[in-house]
Amino acid sequence: MEKELLERQDTSPSPSTPIPGSFLQEVIDATPGDSRLGMCIQCGTCGGSCPSAADMDNSPRQIFAMIRADMREEVLRSNTPWYCVSCYYCTVRCPQEVHITDVMYTLKGMAIREKRYEDPTAPDLSQTFISYVETYGRSFEFGVAARHQLRHHLFQLPSMVPFGLEMLTKGRMDLTPQRIEHIEQLQAILARARELEAS
Repeated sequence: MEKELLERQDTSPSPSTPIPGSFLQEVIDATPGDSRLGMCIQCGTCGGSCPSAADMDNSPRQIFAMIRADMREEVLRSNTPWYCVSCYYCTVRCPQEVHITDVMYTLKGMAIREKRYEDPTAPDLSQTFISYVETYGRSFEFGVAARHQLRHHLFQLPSMVPFGLEMLTKGRMDLTPQRIEHIEQLQAILARARELEAS
C-alpha cells in the first residue's frame, strides 16, 4: 500500500498545489472554508492523537495520501471517516493546522451521495446523531445507540445491556437527552447553513 501511494503521488507537482480536476482538488472544494488539506506533511500526528485509530482501516494520514494519489474508490469505501468521533483532537494537534475533522465530514457526505460505503447502516447512524444535535444541541448517546441497535442489530441488543447498565451506573450516559440553552440560535445557524449549501 505504501509503495503504491508513493508511486501514484509522484505525478503531483507539490503537496500544497492540487492538480485541477484531481480528487484532492474535489475534496478541497467540497470542504467548507480553507481545509488546508494540501498542507498535510504526512507526520502522523493525527492518527497518533485519534481515540478511534485502532478501529480504522486507514489512518487519517494514509487517507490524505490516498486522496493525493487519486484513490477515490478506496477512500470512499474506507471506514476511517465513519470512525471519526468529531473530538477535533487531531485538528488541534496538527502542526499544519489541517482541518482534519471537517475533511472527514466531507468524505462521509461524498460516500453517502455516491453510495460507496461498506456498512449499509453507517449513513443511518450518522443521520441519527445529527438529528439529536439539531434537536437538543448535543448528542444523546443512549438514544443514538438504542435507535441504531433496534433498527439494525435487534438480536445483538441483549449483549449490549450489561455495557449500557455499567455506563449508566457510572454516570457516563444519561437516560434522557439534555437540551442546550438557546437552542433556537443553533437551529437558526444550521438553517442558514442549509440555505447556503443549497444555493
